[in-house]
Amino acid sequence: MDCSLVRTLVHRYCAGEENCVDSRTIYVGHREPPPGAEAYIPQRHPDNRIVSSKYTFWNFIPKNLFEQFRRIANFYFLIIFLVQLIIDTPTSPVTSGLPLFFVITVTAIKQGYEDWLRHKADNAMNQCPVHFIQHGKLVRKQSRKLRVGDIVMVKEDETFPCDLIFLSSSRGDGTCHVTTASLDGESSHKTHYAVQDTKGFHTEEDIDGLHATIECEQPQPDLYKFVGRINVYSDRNDPVVRPLGSENLLLRGATLKNTEKIFGVAIYTGMETKMALNYQSKSQKRSAVEKSMNVFLIVYLCILVSKALINTILKYVWQSEPFRDEPWYNHKTESERQRNLITLARPEGNAKCQIFVVLVMGRGNHAGLSQFLRAFTDFLAFMVLFNYIIPVSMYVTVEMQKFLGSYFITWDEDMFDEDTGEGPLVNTSDLNEELGQVEYVFTDKTGTLTENNMEFKECCIEGHVYVPHAVCNGQVLPNASGIDMIDSSPGAGAREREELFFRALCLCHTIQVKDDDDVDGPRKSPDSGKSCVYISSSPDEVALVEGIQRLGFTYLRLKENYMEILNRENGVERFELLEILSFDSVRRRMSVIVRSATGEIYLFCKGADSSIFPRVIEGKVDQIRSRVERNAVEGLRTLCVAYKRLIPEEYEGVCTLLQAAKVALQDREKKLAEAYEQIEKDLILLGATAVEDRLQEKAADTIEALQKAGIKVWVLTGDKMETAAATCYACKLFRRNTQLLELTTKKIEEQSLHDVLFELSKTVLRHSGSLTRDNFSGLSADMQDHGLIIDGAALSLIMKPREDGSCGNYRELFLEICRNCSAVLCCRMAPLQKAQIVKLIKLSKEHPITLAIGDGANDVSMILEAHVGIGVIGKEGRQAARNSDYAIPKFKHLKKMLLVHGHLYYIRISELVQYFFYKNVCFIFPQFLYQFFCGFSQQTLYDTAYLTLYNISFTSLPILLYSLMEQHVSIDTLRRDPSLYRDIAKNALLRWRVFIYWTFLGVFDALVFFFGAYFMFENTTVTSNGQIFGNWTFGTLVFTVMVFTVTLKLALDTHYWTWINHFVIWGSLLFYVVFSLLWGGIIWPFLSYQRMYFVFIQMLSSGPAWLVIILLITVSLLPDVLKKVLCRQLWPSATEKVQSTRVHGQSRLPELTLLACRRSSSPWATWPGPHAKQEPLSWPPLSSLPHSHSVPVPHGGTTGGQAISPDL
Repeated sequence: MDCSLVRTLVHRYCAGEENCVDSRTIYVGHREPPPGAEAYIPQRHPDNRIVSSKYTFWNFIPKNLFEQFRRIANFYFLIIFLVQLIIDTPTSPVTSGLPLFFVITVTAIKQGYEDWLRHKADNAMNQCPVHFIQHGKLVRKQSRKLRVGDIVMVKEDETFPCDLIFLSSSRGDGTCHVTTASLDGESSHKTHYAVQDTKGFHTEEDIDGLHATIECEQPQPDLYKFVGRINVYSDRNDPVVRPLGSENLLLRGATLKNTEKIFGVAIYTGMETKMALNYQSKSQKRSAVEKSMNVFLIVYLCILVSKALINTILKYVWQSEPFRDEPWYNHKTESERQRNLITLARPEGNAKCQIFVVLVMGRGNHAGLSQFLRAFTDFLAFMVLFNYIIPVSMYVTVEMQKFLGSYFITWDEDMFDEDTGEGPLVNTSDLNEELGQVEYVFTDKTGTLTENNMEFKECCIEGHVYVPHAVCNGQVLPNASGIDMIDSSPGAGAREREELFFRALCLCHTIQVKDDDDVDGPRKSPDSGKSCVYISSSPDEVALVEGIQRLGFTYLRLKENYMEILNRENGVERFELLEILSFDSVRRRMSVIVRSATGEIYLFCKGADSSIFPRVIEGKVDQIRSRVERNAVEGLRTLCVAYKRLIPEEYEGVCTLLQAAKVALQDREKKLAEAYEQIEKDLILLGATAVEDRLQEKAADTIEALQKAGIKVWVLTGDKMETAAATCYACKLFRRNTQLLELTTKKIEEQSLHDVLFELSKTVLRHSGSLTRDNFSGLSADMQDHGLIIDGAALSLIMKPREDGSCGNYRELFLEICRNCSAVLCCRMAPLQKAQIVKLIKLSKEHPITLAIGDGANDVSMILEAHVGIGVIGKEGRQAARNSDYAIPKFKHLKKMLLVHGHLYYIRISELVQYFFYKNVCFIFPQFLYQFFCGFSQQTLYDTAYLTLYNISFTSLPILLYSLMEQHVSIDTLRRDPSLYRDIAKNALLRWRVFIYWTFLGVFDALVFFFGAYFMFENTTVTSNGQIFGNWTFGTLVFTVMVFTVTLKLALDTHYWTWINHFVIWGSLLFYVVFSLLWGGIIWPFLSYQRMYFVFIQMLSSGPAWLVIILLITVSLLPDVLKKVLCRQLWPSATEKVQSTRVHGQSRLPELTLLACRRSSSPWATWPGPHAKQEPLSWPPLSSLPHSHSVPVPHGGTTGGQAISPDL
């Protein structure tokens, strides 16, 4: 049973937690409400202890063992070990038990140490002191003793000990600033607001006299959602009801900043806090290599069963003839033969067999089943004899390889960003090799491809364009030479609308102003006369407020619920903030309701054009829409601004509507959305803004390299189509010859979805046939390719089930179109739609490996959905980085992450997996052959020590070092030639063809080992003193040839040699020789047998043995060497061509040329790289978009015959 389920049941029925209801009631300060108000029902809630550990002192051993034996490999070897204990087997239980014990012990120690650290951290957290109010006084106690309902005081720079409802603060306006870096990674200050009716309580006595109850939802993990209400009682009147939201909730783990102290009441404690509820780990992802490894394991398990079955059958065929079961030198008498049959018929004759029979069949008369039992026992004995074909140590080696290999990413200095001081993070090492198998990359645009560093470019008010420090109010400002006049000066009647637009942008936001240069805000105000810092979770808002400041209107502060702005005449205007209609990704807009000093009430609204235009009833819509579309094509982010005046009666209705929605405990978000929809209508359009979000450094080079590597890149963004398309051209996702295909709402309105899909399908199939992975990558400049643009509404129609209940036809047609497009742009996407796109591709019939990369909370869903999720440590917080498998500072680092690290990880681990199966076939197949020469007597070929140490000591370290350090080609070559990535695509090195080759190579080598030694022994090989070699010498000879062959085979596969490789490979061979000399050269007192005494030394004293060892090693390695030579000469892969070039020294030419160019002072001495192709950038016209304007081209392109500065 799941432990979390047990914990839930215990809490529900024993601790009194009311999980069966949707809300809970909390009595502030544990004070009962006034008589007659409501019934006082004491409730029990968990204390404030945090438990992040998995184990306790008492349950560590059983729970840890249970978790480890859930792994099929560990469970399999446990069964083998038990079989060895129960029945007579040819090998000692030590041979299986010792490796299993080693693996289990090492894992248990590692997990136990990690859990001890968690216990230590929990104790430190639970014992930290907390101040709370008791009988009007401050009392100090440990954090773990806090209870729901306690009133807590928190001082500046302290963390909140539990989830609190904010009651009051030392600030007069009832606000406080907090940082949530430990929760979501965001270091910027967030503002929280005290309850309106309690923010005046500043002393302990005031707070202690508060009579209030809080009704709120049951604990849930969403950090950004909270629904509740507070009932404040005073003088026996009806309670005052106030809504509570996330702005009133202070979360455990957050830190109080720039506020002397606050008072709050505990509502969620201990494991019910939102931080604790977010402890749960993400769903486990499994790599393609791990899946292949498990399939291969099943194949080898079938081989094992087949070997045991064949040997069991052949044993009884062999023994069916008289006297075959007796050695020629020790024939039994007739009486002994009869007595042996009786003993076999009665299991009581053998102690182990008796135990086995009782366990399997129970007591009773088993004479009729004796033959079956004997055969089954022999079958199990053969299973034990051959069980080493399943490599238990492979799992330990793979875990170590992944864990240690992940440090190469975190240590990579090339992926460290000096601007942010951030380096790459590895949140899971289980997917390292998956980075080398990516076929689709789904990337966000804002903050991922772009810098998310907004700069205000212009605004358009009723058709008149204003550019800061260039054109303002129709006049060219100083220092603005070279910029054309965009329009004529507005008339006197438009002056009022102009100032109303500026006021709207100064008021419609959630920015906080701090008069402190040290605050962790996004940036400092550019106005040299001001030292304020604008703080906001959205860089767009900061850019807009700073841009309007350069046009003459400055936002000053929010003080006592009044917003103050400085106008052009340096006069301070005060507006009372009445309501904030918050932004959300569904509405794509936000609004504020303010009252001016003259008593006029305004609703100012700003948002996406698609959200504002349908709600506008007045204004110069056509002129503003034209400007918005032009700016969008240029890659600028656009927002529209509108307003309306509210009469007092209308405002009262708005207040009533919002209050009813805010205090609702059920479906509050839905009711608020409906209220906002009714309020934000019949607007008057004022104008629009344009903000530039510049492309990240080397984003275009990264996308171009990914496409050359055979990876399809999709951009998923919430921006409008024109803005996103311009960005796609700038980052080379779309090229000058790309034919754009549109699957948008506008197209579907003109034709049916069915017709549009079939028309697009015909287009891509007619022009490009069927673009495969090999030909859509590295597209030439003259080759025709297609790019698809789809919006969120069209995707919803494709994913929506049809009337007959099916949606598969449209999906398959859509997927067919996407497969034949070199790039896809999905715009106007909601977060869940991003995840839907990823899931749709992931579950398609090809089952490609997907990677999603993003930087914001809206990208988390697709990051979790993809096979590999990568978070960009950006300016939208660290939610994406926290929920990802890997995190990188910039998008450009994705190139090295995939093309270098991913490539090498896959090469290394695929060799590791194949090599482990290969060396175990070499190990066990001679044992299988030996049974044909020993009467299927289950006699072992190797000594027990060799059986135990083969995988643990003799052959383990070389492959581990290989899997950590191998570089089949240099890092610079992998980065310079992305097409090498395609050599390992589609799990190329773990396909069945390669797996069968390695298996047959192991079988061939085993045949050489066994029969080579056999033919030498057939001639009665003797030593110098006339002694004849025995069976242990024969087995030792086979084992010696095998250890040297499999180790030298790995040496032949090694391309990157260091002193560590030499030390480990030759050192492991030396260790085997030294161990064998010691093992056979000393009489060990703890052994009950001395069968290996002097065997190894005696073998080495024979000249023929040396000759056979050298000859068999050469013959074993010869086929693999010939195969490598022939394949490189006749059918070389791209990687092998590069290796050959490097061997002949030709690859040094570009490096030498580059060095010479760098040293040359000539402006023409520039080496663009061996694969670079210079071509001018030009942007083709988009269908259905205006083309009557010039488009700026970044980095030295041209437009309209005019050179553009690279700085633009």
